[in-house]
Amino acid sequence: MPEPVALPRPRLRVGIIPARRFTLAALANFIDVLRLAADEGDRSRPILCSWRLIAPTLEPVESSCGVAVEPEERLGDPRRFDYVVVAGGLIGGAQQVGSEVTAFLQAAAAAKVPLIGLCTGAFILHRAGLMQGYRCCVSWFHRQDFLDEFEGLIPISDQVFVVDRDRLTCSGGASTAHLAAFLVDRHIGRAAARKSLSIMIMDEAVAAERPQPGLPLDLTASDPLVKRALLWMQQTQDTPLPVSRLAERLGVSRRKLERHFKAALGMTPADAGLRIRLAQVRALLERDGRSVTDIAAETGFCDSSHLIRVFRTVEGVTPEVWRQDRKTRATRLSKTV
Repeated sequence: MPEPVALPRPRLRVGIIPARRFTLAALANFIDVLRLAADEGDRSRPILCSWRLIAPTLEPVESSCGVAVEPEERLGDPRRFDYVVVAGGLIGGAQQVGSEVTAFLQAAAAAKVPLIGLCTGAFILHRAGLMQGYRCCVSWFHRQDFLDEFEGLIPISDQVFVVDRDRLTCSGGASTAHLAAFLVDRHIGRAAARKSLSIMIMDEAVAAERPQPGLPLDLTASDPLVKRALLWMQQTQDTPLPVSRLAERLGVSRRKLERHFKAALGMTPADAGLRIRLAQVRALLERDGRSVTDIAAETGFCDSSHLIRVFRTVEGVTPEVWRQDRKTRATRLSKTV
Protein backbone atom coordinates (compact mmCIF):
# COMPACT_ATOMS: atom_id res chain seq x y z
CA MET A 1 0.00 0.00 0.00
CA PRO A 2 1.49 3.39 -0.96
CA GLU A 3 2.53 5.75 1.79
CA PRO A 4 0.06 8.62 2.38
CA VAL A 5 1.29 11.86 0.86
CA ALA A 6 2.19 14.43 3.50
CA LEU A 7 0.35 17.69 2.93
CA PRO A 8 2.32 20.94 3.11
CA ARG A 9 1.88 23.18 6.11
CA PRO A 10 -1.11 25.49 5.55
CA ARG A 11 -0.25 29.06 4.71
CA LEU A 12 -2.96 30.27 7.09
CA ARG A 13 -3.74 28.58 10.41
CA VAL A 14 -6.63 29.90 12.49
CA GLY A 15 -7.81 28.93 15.95
CA ILE A 16 -11.38 29.94 16.77
CA ILE A 17 -12.90 30.26 20.25
CA PRO A 18 -16.72 30.33 20.24
CA ALA A 19 -18.00 32.31 23.23
CA ARG A 20 -21.13 31.14 24.97
CA ARG A 21 -24.18 32.27 22.97
CA PHE A 22 -22.01 33.15 19.94
CA THR A 23 -23.69 34.22 16.70
CA LEU A 24 -23.87 31.19 14.42
CA ALA A 25 -24.07 33.10 11.11
CA ALA A 26 -21.00 35.19 11.92
CA LEU A 27 -18.95 32.10 12.74
CA ALA A 28 -20.22 30.09 9.76
CA ASN A 29 -19.54 32.89 7.25
CA PHE A 30 -15.99 33.27 8.53
CA ILE A 31 -15.20 29.54 8.43
CA ASP A 32 -16.81 28.95 5.04
CA VAL A 33 -14.57 31.50 3.33
CA LEU A 34 -11.54 29.68 4.76
CA ARG A 35 -12.98 26.30 3.79
CA LEU A 36 -13.65 27.29 0.19
CA ALA A 37 -10.20 28.86 -0.17
CA ALA A 38 -8.39 25.89 1.34
CA ASP A 39 -8.77 23.40 -1.50
CA GLU A 40 -9.49 23.05 -5.19
CA GLY A 41 -13.16 22.88 -6.12
CA ASP A 42 -15.41 22.28 -3.13
CA ARG A 43 -13.58 19.38 -1.47
CA SER A 44 -13.00 21.27 1.80
CA ARG A 45 -9.62 19.75 2.63
CA PRO A 46 -7.59 22.08 4.91
CA ILE A 47 -4.59 22.28 2.57
CA LEU A 48 -3.93 25.97 1.96
CA CYS A 49 -5.46 27.04 5.26
CA SER A 50 -6.74 25.32 8.36
CA TRP A 51 -9.22 26.21 11.09
CA ARG A 52 -9.82 24.61 14.46
CA LEU A 53 -12.54 25.27 17.03
CA ILE A 54 -10.82 25.46 20.41
CA ALA A 55 -12.08 25.82 23.99
CA PRO A 56 -11.07 25.03 27.58
CA THR A 57 -13.04 21.75 27.36
CA LEU A 58 -14.50 19.67 24.55
CA GLU A 59 -18.06 20.21 25.79
CA PRO A 60 -20.49 21.61 23.18
CA VAL A 61 -20.83 25.41 23.09
CA GLU A 62 -24.33 26.71 22.46
CA SER A 63 -24.93 29.52 19.97
CA SER A 64 -27.45 32.35 20.38
CA CYS A 65 -29.97 30.43 18.24
CA GLY A 66 -29.59 27.24 20.29
CA VAL A 67 -27.46 25.24 17.84
CA ALA A 68 -24.36 23.91 19.58
CA VAL A 69 -20.89 23.24 18.16
CA GLU A 70 -18.27 20.90 19.55
CA PRO A 71 -14.71 22.20 20.00
CA GLU A 72 -12.06 20.08 18.29
CA GLU A 73 -9.11 20.90 20.54
CA ARG A 74 -8.36 22.34 23.94
CA LEU A 75 -6.77 25.76 24.11
CA GLY A 76 -3.13 24.68 24.36
CA ASP A 77 -0.33 26.80 22.91
CA PRO A 78 -1.59 29.79 20.88
CA ARG A 79 1.65 29.89 18.87
CA ARG A 80 0.45 26.99 16.71
CA PHE A 81 -1.92 29.47 15.00
CA ASP A 82 -1.31 32.46 12.76
CA TYR A 83 -4.45 34.09 14.17
CA VAL A 84 -6.61 33.50 17.21
CA VAL A 85 -10.28 34.38 16.77
CA VAL A 86 -12.94 34.91 19.42
CA ALA A 87 -16.50 34.71 18.12
CA GLY A 88 -18.91 36.77 20.19
CA GLY A 89 -22.67 37.03 20.19
CA LEU A 90 -25.25 38.02 22.74
CA ILE A 91 -24.26 40.86 25.05
CA GLY A 92 -24.40 40.17 28.77
CA GLY A 93 -23.42 37.57 31.31
CA ALA A 94 -24.19 34.62 29.02
CA GLN A 95 -21.52 35.79 26.62
CA GLN A 96 -18.73 36.03 29.19
CA VAL A 97 -15.76 33.77 28.65
CA GLY A 98 -14.02 32.14 31.57
CA SER A 99 -10.63 32.92 33.07
CA GLU A 100 -8.94 30.18 31.01
CA VAL A 101 -9.98 31.82 27.74
CA THR A 102 -8.92 35.25 29.00
CA ALA A 103 -5.51 33.89 29.99
CA PHE A 104 -5.17 32.16 26.60
CA LEU A 105 -5.97 35.39 24.73
CA GLN A 106 -3.45 37.28 26.86
CA ALA A 107 -0.82 34.60 26.18
CA ALA A 108 -1.55 34.86 22.45
CA ALA A 109 -1.08 38.62 22.56
CA ALA A 110 2.18 38.22 24.49
CA ALA A 111 3.39 35.77 21.82
CA LYS A 112 2.55 38.33 19.09
CA VAL A 113 -0.22 36.17 17.63
CA PRO A 114 -2.76 38.53 15.99
CA LEU A 115 -6.20 38.53 17.60
CA ILE A 116 -9.54 38.74 15.81
CA GLY A 117 -12.92 39.67 17.29
CA LEU A 118 -15.97 38.52 15.32
CA CYS A 119 -19.31 40.20 16.00
CA THR A 120 -19.12 41.23 19.69
CA GLY A 121 -15.75 39.54 20.07
CA ALA A 122 -14.34 43.06 20.39
CA PHE A 123 -16.13 43.30 23.76
CA ILE A 124 -14.37 40.13 24.93
CA LEU A 125 -10.97 41.38 23.80
CA HIS A 126 -11.53 44.69 25.58
CA ARG A 127 -12.58 42.94 28.79
CA ALA A 128 -9.35 40.94 28.59
CA GLY A 129 -7.38 44.21 28.44
CA LEU A 130 -6.14 43.56 24.91
CA MET A 131 -7.47 46.52 22.93
CA GLN A 132 -5.84 49.51 24.63
CA GLY A 133 -4.51 51.84 21.97
CA TYR A 134 -6.23 49.94 19.17
CA ARG A 135 -9.15 51.00 16.99
CA CYS A 136 -11.99 48.51 17.02
CA CYS A 137 -15.11 47.86 14.99
CA VAL A 138 -18.52 47.48 16.63
CA SER A 139 -21.87 47.13 14.90
CA TRP A 140 -24.10 50.21 15.03
CA PHE A 141 -26.61 47.87 16.71
CA HIS A 142 -24.27 47.43 19.72
CA ARG A 143 -22.58 50.83 19.66
CA GLN A 144 -24.47 52.16 22.68
CA ASP A 145 -23.83 48.91 24.59
CA PHE A 146 -20.11 49.41 23.97
CA LEU A 147 -20.18 53.06 25.07
CA ASP A 148 -22.07 52.10 28.23
CA GLU A 149 -19.56 49.40 29.18
CA PHE A 150 -16.26 50.99 28.13
CA GLU A 151 -16.31 54.59 29.26
CA GLY A 152 -14.14 56.93 27.23
CA LEU A 153 -13.62 54.45 24.36
CA ILE A 154 -15.17 55.31 20.99
CA PRO A 155 -15.73 52.34 18.65
CA ILE A 156 -15.79 52.52 14.87
CA SER A 157 -19.33 51.83 13.68
CA ASP A 158 -19.17 53.18 10.14
CA GLN A 159 -16.99 50.38 8.70
CA VAL A 160 -17.64 46.68 8.17
CA PHE A 161 -14.30 45.71 9.70
CA VAL A 162 -11.16 47.34 11.09
CA VAL A 163 -7.56 46.16 10.80
CA ASP A 164 -5.24 47.88 13.26
CA ARG A 165 -1.85 46.19 13.28
CA ASP A 166 -2.35 42.81 15.05
CA ARG A 167 -5.96 43.40 16.09
CA LEU A 168 -8.77 42.76 13.61
CA THR A 169 -12.42 43.33 14.50
CA CYS A 170 -15.67 43.29 12.56
CA SER A 171 -19.32 44.13 12.98
CA GLY A 172 -20.70 40.60 12.54
CA GLY A 173 -23.05 39.01 10.03
CA ALA A 174 -21.78 39.08 6.45
CA SER A 175 -18.81 41.26 7.48
CA THR A 176 -17.10 38.18 8.94
CA ALA A 177 -16.95 36.68 5.44
CA HIS A 178 -15.24 39.80 4.13
CA LEU A 179 -12.78 39.82 7.00
CA ALA A 180 -11.96 36.17 6.28
CA ALA A 181 -11.53 37.05 2.60
CA PHE A 182 -9.09 39.77 3.65
CA LEU A 183 -7.01 37.10 5.45
CA VAL A 184 -7.19 34.73 2.49
CA ASP A 185 -6.12 37.51 0.12
CA ARG A 186 -3.19 38.34 2.41
CA HIS A 187 -1.91 34.78 2.93
CA ILE A 188 -3.14 32.71 -0.04
CA GLY A 189 -4.00 35.10 -2.83
CA ARG A 190 -6.73 37.31 -4.26
CA ALA A 191 -8.01 34.63 -6.62
CA ALA A 192 -8.74 32.30 -3.70
CA ALA A 193 -10.55 35.06 -1.81
CA ARG A 194 -12.67 35.90 -4.86
CA LYS A 195 -13.48 32.24 -5.43
CA SER A 196 -14.76 31.82 -1.87
CA LEU A 197 -16.99 34.86 -2.01
CA SER A 198 -18.28 33.92 -5.46
CA ILE A 199 -19.32 30.45 -4.31
CA MET A 200 -21.05 32.08 -1.32
CA ILE A 201 -23.01 34.30 -3.78
CA MET A 202 -21.20 37.46 -2.73
CA ASP A 203 -20.37 39.64 -5.70
CA GLU A 204 -17.04 41.01 -4.55
CA ALA A 205 -14.74 41.51 -1.62
CA VAL A 206 -15.74 44.47 0.51
CA ALA A 207 -13.01 46.81 1.71
CA ALA A 208 -12.73 47.47 5.42
CA GLU A 209 -13.80 51.08 4.90
CA ARG A 210 -17.18 50.14 3.39
CA PRO A 211 -19.92 51.69 5.57
CA GLN A 212 -22.11 49.39 7.63
CA PRO A 213 -25.71 49.35 6.43
CA GLY A 214 -27.98 50.50 9.23
CA LEU A 215 -28.65 53.43 11.48
CA PRO A 216 -26.79 56.71 10.95
CA LEU A 217 -24.27 57.17 13.77
CA ASP A 218 -25.96 60.28 15.13
CA LEU A 219 -29.13 58.27 15.80
CA THR A 220 -27.75 56.04 18.56
CA ALA A 221 -29.66 56.62 21.77
CA SER A 222 -29.67 55.20 25.29
CA ASP A 223 -33.38 55.93 25.83
CA PRO A 224 -35.04 52.46 25.72
CA LEU A 225 -38.20 53.77 24.03
CA VAL A 226 -36.23 55.63 21.35
CA LYS A 227 -33.99 52.61 20.77
CA ARG A 228 -37.04 50.39 20.23
CA ALA A 229 -38.55 52.93 17.86
CA LEU A 230 -35.33 53.27 15.85
CA LEU A 231 -34.99 49.51 15.47
CA TRP A 232 -38.61 49.29 14.33
CA MET A 233 -37.93 52.00 11.75
CA GLN A 234 -34.82 50.16 10.61
CA GLN A 235 -36.76 46.93 10.11
CA THR A 236 -39.69 48.52 8.22
CA GLN A 237 -37.92 50.85 5.82
CA ASP A 238 -39.84 49.62 2.79
CA THR A 239 -43.21 50.34 4.43
CA PRO A 240 -42.56 53.04 7.06
CA LEU A 241 -45.30 53.49 9.64
CA PRO A 242 -46.89 56.87 10.35
CA VAL A 243 -45.72 58.21 13.71
CA SER A 244 -49.15 57.64 15.26
CA ARG A 245 -49.12 53.95 14.21
CA LEU A 246 -45.54 53.52 15.42
CA ALA A 247 -46.49 54.94 18.82
CA GLU A 248 -49.43 52.57 18.94
CA ARG A 249 -47.20 49.58 18.21
CA LEU A 250 -44.85 50.68 20.99
CA GLY A 251 -47.74 51.09 23.44
CA VAL A 252 -47.32 54.83 24.04
CA SER A 253 -49.00 58.02 22.92
CA ARG A 254 -47.70 59.93 19.93
CA ARG A 255 -46.98 62.90 22.19
CA LYS A 256 -44.87 60.78 24.55
CA LEU A 257 -42.89 59.27 21.66
CA GLU A 258 -42.20 62.71 20.18
CA ARG A 259 -41.15 64.03 23.59
CA HIS A 260 -38.64 61.20 24.06
CA PHE A 261 -37.20 61.72 20.55
CA LYS A 262 -36.83 65.45 21.20
CA ALA A 263 -34.97 64.83 24.46
CA ALA A 264 -32.76 62.00 23.12
CA LEU A 265 -32.03 63.13 19.58
CA GLY A 266 -33.27 66.68 19.21
CA MET A 267 -35.57 65.73 16.33
CA THR A 268 -38.98 64.28 15.59
CA PRO A 269 -39.59 60.56 14.96
CA ALA A 270 -40.50 61.42 11.36
CA ASP A 271 -37.16 63.18 10.82
CA ALA A 272 -35.29 60.23 12.35
CA GLY A 273 -37.15 57.76 10.14
CA LEU A 274 -36.30 59.78 7.02
CA ARG A 275 -32.64 59.92 8.04
CA ILE A 276 -32.54 56.12 8.44
CA ARG A 277 -34.10 55.58 5.02
CA LEU A 278 -31.75 58.05 3.34
CA ALA A 279 -28.78 56.30 4.94
CA GLN A 280 -29.98 53.06 3.35
CA VAL A 281 -30.43 54.85 0.01
CA ARG A 282 -26.79 55.98 0.12
CA ALA A 283 -25.63 52.47 1.03
CA LEU A 284 -27.55 50.97 -1.91
CA LEU A 285 -26.33 53.63 -4.33
CA GLU A 286 -22.74 52.91 -3.31
CA ARG A 287 -22.99 49.15 -3.05
CA ASP A 288 -24.68 48.01 -6.23
CA GLY A 289 -26.09 49.02 -9.59
CA ARG A 290 -29.78 48.93 -8.76
CA SER A 291 -31.96 51.57 -10.34
CA VAL A 292 -33.22 54.57 -8.42
CA THR A 293 -36.74 53.23 -8.96
CA ASP A 294 -35.89 49.94 -7.21
CA ILE A 295 -34.09 51.75 -4.40
CA ALA A 296 -37.09 54.05 -3.90
CA ALA A 297 -39.39 51.04 -3.52
CA GLU A 298 -37.01 49.34 -1.09
CA THR A 299 -36.68 52.40 1.15
CA GLY A 300 -40.31 53.45 1.40
CA PHE A 301 -40.54 56.35 -1.06
CA CYS A 302 -43.62 56.70 -3.23
CA ASP A 303 -41.64 56.52 -6.46
CA SER A 304 -38.33 57.57 -7.97
CA SER A 305 -39.47 61.17 -8.38
CA HIS A 306 -40.27 61.38 -4.67
CA LEU A 307 -36.87 59.96 -3.75
CA ILE A 308 -35.02 62.26 -6.15
CA ARG A 309 -36.81 65.30 -4.77
CA VAL A 310 -36.09 64.43 -1.11
CA PHE A 311 -32.51 63.33 -1.83
CA ARG A 312 -31.71 66.54 -3.73
CA THR A 313 -33.09 68.61 -0.86
CA VAL A 314 -30.75 66.89 1.61
CA GLU A 315 -27.65 66.23 -0.54
CA GLY A 316 -27.90 69.03 -3.10
CA VAL A 317 -27.64 66.57 -6.03
CA THR A 318 -29.69 63.75 -7.50
CA PRO A 319 -29.04 60.13 -6.45
CA GLU A 320 -27.39 59.29 -9.80
CA VAL A 321 -25.05 62.30 -9.61
CA TRP A 322 -24.19 61.35 -6.02
CA ARG A 323 -23.44 57.75 -7.08
CA GLN A 324 -21.23 58.84 -9.97
CA ASP A 325 -19.35 61.25 -7.73
CA ARG A 326 -18.63 58.44 -5.24
CA LYS A 327 -17.37 56.18 -8.04
CA THR A 328 -15.09 58.93 -9.35
CA ARG A 329 -13.62 59.57 -5.90
CA ALA A 330 -13.09 55.84 -5.30
CA THR A 331 -11.27 55.52 -8.64
CA ARG A 332 -9.00 58.42 -7.81
CA LEU A 333 -8.27 56.98 -4.38
CA SER A 334 -7.39 53.55 -5.80
CA LYS A 335 -4.92 55.15 -8.21
CA THR A 336 -3.12 56.91 -5.38
CA VAL A 337 -2.73 53.79 -3.23
